[in-house]
Amino acid sequence: MSGQASPEPQKELHERDAMVCRRCGKEERASEGYPCLGCGTFLCLICTFRGQVYCSTCEQRKVASS
Repeated sequence: MSGQASPEPQKELHERDAMVCRRCGKEERASEGYPCLGCGTFLCLICTFRGQVYCSTCEQRKVASS
């Protein structure tokens, strides 16, 4: 038997690539969405497919300023 210690088991790496949609609140992969046209926060693909291009906050500001 050699004097080497047995290698420690490698820890599993759990990376998270998720962001919360600022329109519907759903958590999606960051690469599957677009930025809000007003402030740049994350909007999921489903919201953008539905034609929603502003987050809830920017939408409220837009309506209030009208």
